Amino acid sequence: MEKTLDLKSQWAAFKAEQPKVRIRDAAKQLGTSEAALIATTVGESAIRLQEQFPEILKEVEGLGYVMGLTRNDHCVHERKGVYKKVSFRGPIGLAVNPDIDIRLFMSHWASGFAVNENERKSLQFFGKDGEAVHKIYMTERSDEAAYQALVAKYTLADQHAALVCDEAKKPVVELADAEVAVSDFKQAWLDLEDTHDFHGLLNTYGLTRTQALRLAPEGHAIPVSLAALKAMLHQVSDTDLEIMVFTGSAGCIQIHTGLVKKILETGPWFNVLDPEFNMHLRMDGIASLWLVKKPTKDGIVTSIEVFDAEGNIIVQFFGKRKPGIPEDENWRKIANELAVNS
Repeated sequence: MEKTLDLKSQWAAFKAEQPKVRIRDAAKQLGTSEAALIATTVGESAIRLQEQFPEILKEVEGLGYVMGLTRNDHCVHERKGVYKKVSFRGPIGLAVNPDIDIRLFMSHWASGFAVNENERKSLQFFGKDGEAVHKIYMTERSDEAAYQALVAKYTLADQHAALVCDEAKKPVVELADAEVAVSDFKQAWLDLEDTHDFHGLLNTYGLTRTQALRLAPEGHAIPVSLAALKAMLHQVSDTDLEIMVFTGSAGCIQIHTGLVKKILETGPWFNVLDPEFNMHLRMDGIASLWLVKKPTKDGIVTSIEVFDAEGNIIVQFFGKRKPGIPEDENWRKIANELAVNS
């Protein structure tokens, strides 16, 4: 308890001195986790929730129009809508809707809180390392009574139960290229029939994602520049081309499908600021960008994939598409021009 009280006082002092610093960044500066900071406010601005995360998520639909937020160190993805059709098969969950479109990996979820900060109510969920995996914010159109009922139903009996956080996973050490069956890997890439099989391909050959892109078949992974990425987003905005934007944490991938209109650069941040979709991409966290082509039964699927210095994927961009429908030629043309202009 003494350690918690000490962290509580540190967090209070930090907020007083640096009120504009976001809690994720504050946690790093204080050498702790975001979940641990939230836990110090239990009984004041936070309520600890039961670890019945699938059940909670299935009932979020009752809150109505909310904002879902998923982020990593370098990209924040915010999408407004209604959490309809949330379902689970074992530890894997999903909700496929035009607005709220998420993939859930529940083995990474460890704690949850209802948070009321500056009159802004939210449900916030964290992984075993205390990093945020997903957050759901109330909006002016949400059902306040439904929120209160949901929180009351899933309030943890022991509000001061110990919050155990594991150490963050260490970066994966890549195999030496000479240890990889490169020729077989390239052929397996060319034989892909579904983009969802790509993760299995990486596992089969023991490759990190960035190493796979370096070793890809010729013309299937091409480095592009940050300037070209920004130009692509401006072109998408100017032409009203619908795209897909994927951002993930350890426990959730969140997808926006639709237009990207209002673009604004502020300091290191490249922002999309639309009524129902916001993206905040921290440009100084980007180490590499790739134009990636994956074969499928419906033809080539083209993506722009953005990575940090550790090889973690920050954000991916695709043209709007559905299984069984070939990729939009307008997207393919814009994306392929990135390689020419980089």
